Amino acid sequence: MKIYQVEKPLVATHRISGLEHRHLQVVRDGRARAVAVDAVGCTPGDWVICVGSSAARDAAGSKEFPSDLTIVGIIDHWVPEEGA
Repeated sequence: MKIYQVEKPLVATHRISGLEHRHLQVVRDGRARAVAVDAVGCTPGDWVICVGSSAARDAAGSKEFPSDLTIVGIIDHWVPEEGA
């Protein structure tokens, strides 16, 4: 699991059928940005816990789901380290 901060929603109207109507979010970990499937309903500015690899597919709803990063929790209180 990794901690990310949600930057903004990502809207993609042309998707493969496997993505269905799942929300996507742009997240950052202080160094880089990534796109994550939002399984919990977070909003920009939220600090979140994400899982990757096969755990991301399972958390998104199915082992066949095409995700390599899924948001699985919203952190209630988080003070990031300086420079992060």
